[in-house]
Amino acid sequence: EGRINTNNATAVLIYQDATKGWTSQDVTLALTPLTVDYLVVAGGGSGAYQHGGGGGAGGLRTSWPGGSGGGSASESSLNLAAATNYTVTIGAGGASKNGIGGNQSGNNGSNSVFSNIVSIGGGGGSSYATQTVPGNGGSGGGGGNQLSAAQAAGSGTSGQGYNGGVGGTSGPHYPSGGGGGAGSIGGAGSGSTTGGSGGSGKPVSITGSSVTYAGGGGSGTYQGGTPGAGGSGGGGAGVNTGNGTAGATNSGSGGGGVGTSAPSLTGAGGSGVVILRYPNAYTVTIGSGLTGTTATDGSDKVTTFTSGTGNIQFN
Repeated sequence: EGRINTNNATAVLIYQDATKGWTSQDVTLALTPLTVDYLVVAGGGSGAYQHGGGGGAGGLRTSWPGGSGGGSASESSLNLAAATNYTVTIGAGGASKNGIGGNQSGNNGSNSVFSNIVSIGGGGGSSYATQTVPGNGGSGGGGGNQLSAAQAAGSGTSGQGYNGGVGGTSGPHYPSGGGGGAGSIGGAGSGSTTGGSGGSGKPVSITGSSVTYAGGGGSGTYQGGTPGAGGSGGGGAGVNTGNGTAGATNSGSGGGGVGTSAPSLTGAGGSGVVILRYPNAYTVTIGSGLTGTTATDGSDKVTTFTSGTGNIQFN
């Protein structure tokens, strides 16, 4: 007869020897550590209406080599426990604004979460009016054009993203600033003609292939000006007339601003994403309320969550 007691790291083997009677012996178990790398990108902010600044990208935090947003170093991997609940939330992009009613700032995006890692939603852009202000966020929204002075841009969050671009100071096309991105600051409104482009996104290869996330939205300009382009990674372009371009889904990118006062919709922010990489000895159980898919890359599994909120476990 015998018994093995375990604590998932060591075991005590108790056995009966014909000459020595009952004997115990420590046995080390060769378990695979549960070390999890992550990419957590929040939802991007939406663009503003009427000479509108671009939306800022959602915050980008990662433990994968290459660095987090805002020029910061990569963070530490997480050492987690099996059979334990961990929360995952995918942040929505900021909703677009309808231009009926005049000048309007964009909406901020929502936060994305994995365990204790929280990325902040991107800031909404600002418009041609002193009563509107750009949003602060993971990356900041673009500042509006106020003629007499360049409006300050929204601020990014340290370790997640950059500030937006400042607004312009003159007409006739009233350029505003582009939203900040995870890879660079948003472009400023230039002269009287050219809107600021969205800040660049940041490439991350946690899936095994390099993908760029979290670009800022471009600025709109008025009647014939040159609107700002969206930042790399899915940032929405600004427009003179019509609807602004939305940030790409599951990129965390900002939406584009709208230049004209004719009724239209600003570009919505792109939704965020959470990607986890862990040893293939484990399987992730995805709770209700979350949408996710798992692939294998070498000796690791990679699970990508694209919507919802809920708990997961590794087993």
